[in-house]
Amino acid sequence: MASTAPDTVRVDGAPPSTRTRNGRGRSWVVRTRPWLLLAPGLAVLAVLMLWPLVRVFLFSLQDYGLPEIVSGESNWIGLGNFVEVLTSEQLWAVVLPNTIGFAILAVAATVAFGTAVAVLLASLGTVWRTVVSSCIMAAWAMPAVTGTYVWVWIFDADRGVFNHVLQGLGLQDAPVNWFTDRWSFYAIVLLNVVHHGFPFVAVTVLAALLGVPRELIEAAEIDGAGGWRRFFSIIVPQLRQVFAVVVIMSTIWDFKVFAQVFLMPGGAGTNREVLNLGVWSYVESFGQNRYGFGSAIAVLLTLMLLAITVVYIRTILKEEEL
Repeated sequence: MASTAPDTVRVDGAPPSTRTRNGRGRSWVVRTRPWLLLAPGLAVLAVLMLWPLVRVFLFSLQDYGLPEIVSGESNWIGLGNFVEVLTSEQLWAVVLPNTIGFAILAVAATVAFGTAVAVLLASLGTVWRTVVSSCIMAAWAMPAVTGTYVWVWIFDADRGVFNHVLQGLGLQDAPVNWFTDRWSFYAIVLLNVVHHGFPFVAVTVLAALLGVPRELIEAAEIDGAGGWRRFFSIIVPQLRQVFAVVVIMSTIWDFKVFAQVFLMPGGAGTNREVLNLGVWSYVESFGQNRYGFGSAIAVLLTLMLLAITVVYIRTILKEEEL
């Protein structure tokens, strides 16, 4: 008598095909669930950020000014604006040196001063550390516009504290307008940016400093290593990833400095020697009504910032792998 193989018994009682389809369906839901949750936020970002970026790029391909605004017509010139920007003597002689040179100095000064403050905070007791941290965070909470006007008042040619002190000490006979010279102008901007940016570095480095194993520092101290040797041989290697993130973030912020330059006397375009990329884009767009040319400058600045952002993201990913 022929025997028949017993049917495969399934715990869930569902046919294999149904179970496979359900498994694939659940797998698709699992894969798409994060994107479904992110969809509302991504849609808002697309409307608020992506579409304006697209519009700026489209303007950069046009000779767009007041006639085009009034008529509503487009005057496409392709890459003409980008060619004009990249062949401009103003870009290579003034704007790029101001932008890149200032960013390098500002990042170095901000990170160095912020790290020094972090080391000071780490050496304080809990109470004083809280008090001092609260005080320096006030500088970070101050709006850039307010901070800039404070520094303008300090270095004002007629009523500035700086000129008054120098004259009182007999170091100068008459007030000096520090905003007319390119170097003194950016020295004041540098003070402004460092004053506003060092609290971020100080708090970030302090959090990492408090996580450095105390045993390593004590062992180095027993071996006779001085303070500088302990800092550069033990602390700096331990905080390498933190310093990388802080430097890249500061670079992004200092590359696109706008208010601290624009609000200074002469920084709004009357003194062409102090223009940087952000202010140059604004002046050409809204001061000269050359919106296409100004948009091309903005696109180039955006590409530079995107390149820095890619480096920042790669650094973050490497830090998470450690």
